[in-house]
Amino acid sequence: MRSKERVLTAFLRKEPDRVPINYLANIGIDRRLKEYYGLPIDDHESLRQKLGVDFRSVAPVYKGPRLHGEIEGLNVDPAWGFRTKVIEHSSGTYQDFCDFPLKNADMKMVSNWPMPSADDFDYEQVLTNCREYSEYATHIGLVGTSALGDIINTTGMLMSMETVLMGLAVDDRATLMMIDKRLEIQFQVVKRCIEIANGKIDFLWLGDDLGTQYSPMISMDMFRRHIRPRHQKFIDLAKRNGLKIMFHSCGSSSWAFDDFAEMGIDAVDTLQPEAKDMSPEYLKKRYGDKLAFHGCISTAGPLAYGSVEDVVEYTRQTLNIMMPGGGYCVCSTHAIQDNSPTENVVAMYETARAFGGYK
Repeated sequence: MRSKERVLTAFLRKEPDRVPINYLANIGIDRRLKEYYGLPIDDHESLRQKLGVDFRSVAPVYKGPRLHGEIEGLNVDPAWGFRTKVIEHSSGTYQDFCDFPLKNADMKMVSNWPMPSADDFDYEQVLTNCREYSEYATHIGLVGTSALGDIINTTGMLMSMETVLMGLAVDDRATLMMIDKRLEIQFQVVKRCIEIANGKIDFLWLGDDLGTQYSPMISMDMFRRHIRPRHQKFIDLAKRNGLKIMFHSCGSSSWAFDDFAEMGIDAVDTLQPEAKDMSPEYLKKRYGDKLAFHGCISTAGPLAYGSVEDVVEYTRQTLNIMMPGGGYCVCSTHAIQDNSPTENVVAMYETARAFGGYK
């Protein structure tokens, strides 16, 4: 099978020739993997081919003006105004969100906050990428500040998580205005990407973190009141144009999976096995007839803290549970972190290729 057919077959919860493979990683481990394979630091495509990756991301390029000025000591996103600072840790550095310029903002502040227009993006780049990656499963939407449809996390990057969660709880007008302003811009951008790609994008990758390690982050009532209808607009757009939907959510999120299936979501992503009701066994038994799965290889387990042998065994166990009947794509639960030894990451991908075939 071509990569495109392989992924779409898995999304239909059927068995392809082998389990599809994806790759997400921080800058540090990405650099080390390229060094391991003898690749230039900017050769992203060759690394994905070495790992056997079946997915490719496409996205428009922002070409608009800088709407938010620079601040000494911080990184400021020119289009949206997110602010981050470098945090050092034992295995490298991380960009962490800070300042939260719209914390406790009123409607006037939200209304005046500069945001890009859908006209400020280069959509020809999407078509170029789709043609370049015609053999692969192409998607629009990722995680982080570019997360498609994300309500809680991304709004919290500007307003703070406390403000967003409280705002959703009490139907705060300023919080809801901020959410809807950003989502409407994203919706128009996605719509234009789909139009110019003309059938060459395979799926949308939506996201919103809905769980802690131990429980839902929000109530089902709040999800159905504020989250589901806003995501449904993106899902309906995708379905009208023949695209599949994959939904990213960290933590204990299976409490929403029945609703996901009703909404038309095809696959769920991240699947932290250490979180409540997120073990591979539970997910496959409870939701395997409704949803496909992407993830399950924990970045907080053997991949980071075990030996190569531990990683091989752990990856094989996950494959044995999730592969039968189809509907599984191998990937780490999050971007692989800098604390994962290079040889462990290599072992994960070698195991997926060696033991991920269907007979």
